[in-house]
Amino acid sequence: MHRNRRIVLLALTLLIGILAVSIVWGDNAQTAEPTTAPSSGASSAQTHLSSTPAEASKPAPKVEGYALTPEQRDKAIAYSKANYRLYFIDAVYGLALLYFLMRLQWPVKFAQWAAGSGTRRRFLQVIIFAPLFIATIQVMSLPVDYYGEHLQKIFGLSVQSLGSWFVDWLKGLAIGVVIGTLLIWILYGVIRRSPTRWWFYFWLTTIPITVFLIFLQPYVIEPLFYKFTPLQTTQPQVAEKLQQVVQRADLNIPESRMFEMNASSKTKGLNAYVSGLGSSKRVVVWDNTIQKMTPDEIAFVFGHESGHYVLNHIPKMIGMFLLIFLILFYLGYRLLNWAVPRWQSWSGVNSLGEWGSLTIIFFFLSILVFFSSPLINGISRHYEHQADVYGLEVTHGMAPDSPQVAAHAFQILGEVDLADPSPNSFIKFWLYSHPPLTERVDFALQYNPWQAGKSPEFVPVK
Repeated sequence: MHRNRRIVLLALTLLIGILAVSIVWGDNAQTAEPTTAPSSGASSAQTHLSSTPAEASKPAPKVEGYALTPEQRDKAIAYSKANYRLYFIDAVYGLALLYFLMRLQWPVKFAQWAAGSGTRRRFLQVIIFAPLFIATIQVMSLPVDYYGEHLQKIFGLSVQSLGSWFVDWLKGLAIGVVIGTLLIWILYGVIRRSPTRWWFYFWLTTIPITVFLIFLQPYVIEPLFYKFTPLQTTQPQVAEKLQQVVQRADLNIPESRMFEMNASSKTKGLNAYVSGLGSSKRVVVWDNTIQKMTPDEIAFVFGHESGHYVLNHIPKMIGMFLLIFLILFYLGYRLLNWAVPRWQSWSGVNSLGEWGSLTIIFFFLSILVFFSSPLINGISRHYEHQADVYGLEVTHGMAPDSPQVAAHAFQILGEVDLADPSPNSFIKFWLYSHPPLTERVDFALQYNPWQAGKSPEFVPVK
């Protein structure tokens, strides 16, 4: 799934990073890309209603491990390596772009235009400065963003037209501008009022904003990109199967919170995810997943997503990330105190309280976020593994051979999404927010505490 990471940076990096975690709890096998919001838009209901689950009676080949044909393997490895390269090129390009803007002093000029607009009100100034700043970086980053979509096209994963993709890009820009403008205004207000503790007070203000945005996202943000239809309307057979999982898990997930998403209008990939908080929390299954998997396999995928519900992974991840980001804010504060006076002559920035200093702030926060990626992804892999365990336990016995059902679901996921069959240790450490597919398939086949007379880890035997 293509993910525009610069919206994360441009909305003051960390807050939207937290928001993105709740959007992409989905189990995309190709997990090398950083986690952010989907970049696709809504489509017609016709595509949505045409998806039907794979035949449950169709015999599936026995899975003994994640296995690809030579052609599939070569294609998956080539696609994965291209995404790995793009990730690091994009990171370097982003830093070079910020350095380039500092050298040209464009943000300082944007700040001068805002200050010379005839108003002294800071909020009106930021309405001029922030959109200029954000749009400049987004436009200059467009070639890299488009190349990511191009990779999806040449490897047969994207079916989205260029016009549709560009409309989604504009939507993402608009979201970044709205949220980024608000956060930039808050940030500089805090910096001017508390030059030595702004990093802590700004962090405090992001907590309620983050919670609010995550709550709001299923209602406002996601529908801008996809069409969502209740599963009980489009796929009553699947919804009934998922209700069996709900009953086993003692969950309060009514059918009204189970949705099918028309992903097939833009991608061939498979996915499912949990998003929202409280009354906005929901489970979403892509229509591609329904087309490719049997109801039993979809039940396992749903069981995994139910694990995120039961094990409270979203609030835990938000708490973890907030703690990490507090540390990053403090480190950023120390680095900025060192850099601003030393870079004054060529950056044109005299103090941190000037609008033009935003490029320097982004520069150091980008570096800190980049180097914190292994920690963040490591935490995510732990929670995703727990959700795999939960999915296996809650669907145990629902099918004649439930481990095979889970393994085959992973196999399908890997084949369609071109999951790397053998990522090296460094790539897994740095980039993977989920365990590699090979590990997930092997675990699904081997996990059997019932046979050994042991208690399951999360779902008690009834």
